[in-house]
Amino acid sequence: MNINYYNTFITVAPDCPAETGIIPPDKKDGRTKPSLEYELAAGQPYGYTQEELLFEVYVRHKQIAEEELAGRRQELWDEFFGKSQACLRASMLPKKYGWGIHFDGDGKMALIPKESEAYQRYIENENGELKVVPAMRSSKAK
Repeated sequence: MNINYYNTFITVAPDCPAETGIIPPDKKDGRTKPSLEYELAAGQPYGYTQEELLFEVYVRHKQIAEEELAGRRQELWDEFFGKSQACLRASMLPKKYGWGIHFDGDGKMALIPKESEAYQRYIENENGELKVVPAMRSSKAK
């Protein structure tokens, strides 16, 4: 089952409180999923597909050892994607922290800060090549 996006731009949520792209904080007792998503995606623009990023965040969040991952990667992947996974439209990066997410033709993603020229270009989508979708709202519309 492929849940990747291709030639797609996820805009920040309509109710996103951030005016600019903000680096998500960690908690005192450990990493948060948004900070892991940010670290991975910002560290390797166009290096991950949605599936690859979601799985890598899962591995790091659960602190799965390298040895276990090396021996059981496919089994862990199948287990993880055997359950329904929220897509990046539900991520806190576009919902709370002001990051758009661009997926290229190969499904690889990059974070685009809300205040950037690139973000504006992707929203305008002048050549019509992108599918532009908003991130999910944090709360029901009032």
